[in-house]
Amino acid sequence: MELNPIYARMGITIFEKMSALCRDGSRINLGQGFPDDSGPRELIEAAARALRDRSNQYPPSPGVPELRDSVAEFYRQRQGLDLNRDNILVTSGATEGIAVSILATVNPGDEVLIFNPAFDVYAPMVRRAGGVPVFIDLLPPQWTYDRARIEAAITSRTRVMLLNDPLNPTGTCASEAELAMLADICLANDLIAICDDVWEAVRFDGRPHRSLFSMPGMAQRSVKIGSAGKIFGLTGWKIGWLCAQPPIAQALARAHQFITFTTPPALQYAVAEGLAMDGVIDARNEGWNPGRTVLSACLRDAGFAVLENSATWFTCIDLPASGITLADEDFAEALVNHGGVATIPVSALCEGGGVKTVLRLCHAKPESSLREAVQRMAAFRASL
Repeated sequence: MELNPIYARMGITIFEKMSALCRDGSRINLGQGFPDDSGPRELIEAAARALRDRSNQYPPSPGVPELRDSVAEFYRQRQGLDLNRDNILVTSGATEGIAVSILATVNPGDEVLIFNPAFDVYAPMVRRAGGVPVFIDLLPPQWTYDRARIEAAITSRTRVMLLNDPLNPTGTCASEAELAMLADICLANDLIAICDDVWEAVRFDGRPHRSLFSMPGMAQRSVKIGSAGKIFGLTGWKIGWLCAQPPIAQALARAHQFITFTTPPALQYAVAEGLAMDGVIDARNEGWNPGRTVLSACLRDAGFAVLENSATWFTCIDLPASGITLADEDFAEALVNHGGVATIPVSALCEGGGVKTVLRLCHAKPESSLREAVQRMAAFRASL
């Protein structure tokens, strides 16, 4: 019996591995990224109301009109994008959105540019579509995009650039100049851009998000991916969306209809309300920022070298600069088993190369958990 080798040879993700070790309650989970709360009560009440009062049968495959309109209006107000419901496709989370985007744009043999470190969904999905992932390493501490390195990776078979900005796991954001450079490369080489913008609203630098999708000439050759799970801290709801112009939008819809077809309507109605509510999104960021501040301060006080970040739920530390000689994977493995703290080694998100000296920690946790985690980390480092 033969199974698809892409999946038959694949192990569990580093996120599942670390979270599984924490389920007995003896370890602090700063690995998998999710807040330790139930999410905004306003959205939970809206979902409950929709479950009682609205249809629970199949909604339209592209998404309920209310959510598609709300997403378009959200982007008009927050990012100045000119979109309407026909440009919006609701997906069962951004991960399905990534799969749909790749399946709709990648042909067998096409090469896809992926920046390391990268969400570990990207490469397997590219391969499943018959494409070839081509990795371009970003380097700490700035994690900047180097034009010469990108252009050296482009061949006559390159078709897609996949950009995650703000970047998980580093928490950094591409500059306006970098976005302009990436757009210029896409236009010069006739590339489609898949813009994984799921962290667009989780920013702590006071700056509005600017998407590669919005750069001159890019709207007609881009897919923009958004996530209610990240915007509202409701990761279990799995509500995402894609933004695109025709004909890309039609191809996305065809791919989506044969994956999940549709997404729970009550949750769609609730997210539609949430995007239109005053203050809910900003309040979520205000609630996460103290954890970010506390974790960075505690890490620095304990002698860990913290890398600068301005977005996402993640803070990274430089291991050699923190006095740790172990590679990040070895340190993370020992730390979770003997120090009682789960983290993510960034090398696990760098297929084919990348850095092996950086550790990612989730700061969207209670302050007491973050302080205890740093104490455990410091004690474990001292025991090495």
